[in-house]
Amino acid sequence: MNIAIIGYGRMGKAIERIATDKGHKIAYINNGEELDTDQLKSCDVAIEFSTPEVAFENISSLLKLGIPVVSGTTGWLERKAEADALAKEHNTGFLYASNFSLGVNLFFVVNEKLAELMSPYKQYAPRVHEIHHTGKKDAPSGTAITTAEGILSSYKNMIGWTMDGEQQKLPISAEREDPYYGTHIVTYDSEIDSIKLEHEAHSRDGFAMGAVVAAEWLPGKTGAFDMRDVLGL
Repeated sequence: MNIAIIGYGRMGKAIERIATDKGHKIAYINNGEELDTDQLKSCDVAIEFSTPEVAFENISSLLKLGIPVVSGTTGWLERKAEADALAKEHNTGFLYASNFSLGVNLFFVVNEKLAELMSPYKQYAPRVHEIHHTGKKDAPSGTAITTAEGILSSYKNMIGWTMDGEQQKLPISAEREDPYYGTHIVTYDSEIDSIKLEHEAHSRDGFAMGAVVAAEWLPGKTGAFDMRDVLGL
């Protein structure tokens, strides 16, 4: 399979190594310059890990070319519905995930189940904390937001999440410290005890492997997908 890598930072390099080890060809690499449509014609799928400022432009250009896109860039999701619509309009596939790790996607499922179990017990207050390396540009992380959304689905009295202590919202806090590849902690606090659910990544390889697996799965499909579709969760 011929793969385009859009965004050649630490994740892009990890994806290149793992995709090559799996026998795929990296047919095109873009690191912030204008997309080369001639080189992209030979690509079966694009994996996009760029920056929030250019993610939607990259994704929309690729989808209009009929190239399936796997994206893990966070911080641009106010336009995701537009990307989903473009995938359908151009009969190609778009797969977005805030985190491609198998462990994290299992964590999401367990998190939702735990929130369902905990929500009747009002003495327990939920909160989310995340820690990433100092090079991560957005806060909170996309994974933290997805985790919060999983909790909020069972806490109808909360009206979204907050990093500013707003009332009736789910608190999220963030740290930036090296070396951290991504730690996410859900805590339910009461006056007498606390319950915690935690996922800690030990390297980027889990994220990169998941992105490559998603890229192997996506070609030939039309519409919007996520890692639960890939993993059958």
